Amino acid sequence: MPSSHVASYFHLVFSTKERRRLILPEWENRLHSYLGGVVHGMDAIPIKIGGIEDHVHLLVRLKSKHRLDYFLRDLKVDSSEWVHKEVTRMFEWQKGYGAFSVSPTAVEDVRRYIDRQREHHKRIDFKGEYVELLTRASVEFEEKFLW
Repeated sequence: MPSSHVASYFHLVFSTKERRRLILPEWENRLHSYLGGVVHGMDAIPIKIGGIEDHVHLLVRLKSKHRLDYFLRDLKVDSSEWVHKEVTRMFEWQKGYGAFSVSPTAVEDVRRYIDRQREHHKRIDFKGEYVELLTRASVEFEEKFLW
């Protein structure tokens, strides 16, 4: 076979530093659009981006050339610089992230999940959601080291 074919989907999650509610509705859509532009600029495909005041979710399709940790590092650095320039200097992303592989058959379910973040967070906070994501993905963790 003369070429490579990769379907590598990820649900990425990261929060503001100390989960401060800094992503305000007035500029939230601009941030999500910017994140999508950064993803596209890194030659990946942004499928869905959403979140609420203290965190974001991205559903992306990566290529074989992407290294996940570098991809997330660059995404967070670039978007943080944009927030500093366009909105406020008082902004940082939390160190670390969640990255969950997504089966191509589950892409639409994850898209809907991200689309319903406001509704979802009426019943559960980010901490509870993140622990739930880790548990459902069978990721081992010690909660005392999460926060």
